[in-house]
Amino acid sequence: METDDTLTVEVEGWEGPLDLLLALARTQKVDLREISILKLVEQYLAYVEQARALKLELAADYLVMAAWLAFLKSALLLPRDPEAQPDPEELALRLQLRLERLNAMREAGARLLARDRIGRDVFPRGAPEGLRVLRQTIWQAEIYDLVAAYGRVSARTRPVLHIVQHRPVMTLETAIERVSAMLGTQVDWTVLERFLPEDADTAFRRSALASSFLAALELARQGRVELEQSAPFAPLRIRAIR
Repeated sequence: METDDTLTVEVEGWEGPLDLLLALARTQKVDLREISILKLVEQYLAYVEQARALKLELAADYLVMAAWLAFLKSALLLPRDPEAQPDPEELALRLQLRLERLNAMREAGARLLARDRIGRDVFPRGAPEGLRVLRQTIWQAEIYDLVAAYGRVSARTRPVLHIVQHRPVMTLETAIERVSAMLGTQVDWTVLERFLPEDADTAFRRSALASSFLAALELARQGRVELEQSAPFAPLRIRAIR
């Protein structure tokens, strides 16, 4: 116990006046609801009187409780005044209820502390590690599957080659020479189809027709021939300029 002015009173492990009252009430060895308030007050006042050597006057809580208990004792001993407020019997009942509540709290705390504690009495199981899955691939393929897979991969990676099929065509120069030569023998308007080779196949005639048409346009641009067409999509006629 310290002796300076900042005294902290701890009487045999009690933490406050209500704890001291509870301990004194337990010494009566009866139910808290049947304790004698007068006897309890006398025990408390006697205990405070014996503790003067501890400078208990500096502990305000103990002195306030002592004064309140002295008032309660005097109110219980004197004849009851009907107009007196508060009622001493009601105050005594409140004190008993507070002691019962404190006792229940202490018992609950003792039961909690008596239970097994994690890390001291019981130890929780560690976190589950989980399942480790091992995957192994088994390939099942026949020779046709392998050849087809190789073909698909090869087709994606093979460079693209564009091969133009060779076919007979009439060039523009050949068409110009042919039309110019045949115009020397024609004196009147002549349709363009007359300048196409007669013994050629269909593909070559198409090429010759396109080339002859371009040749007629080129000769008209040079001022060597005249072109005539009576209606849209009508046969194109050509005549040499004399």
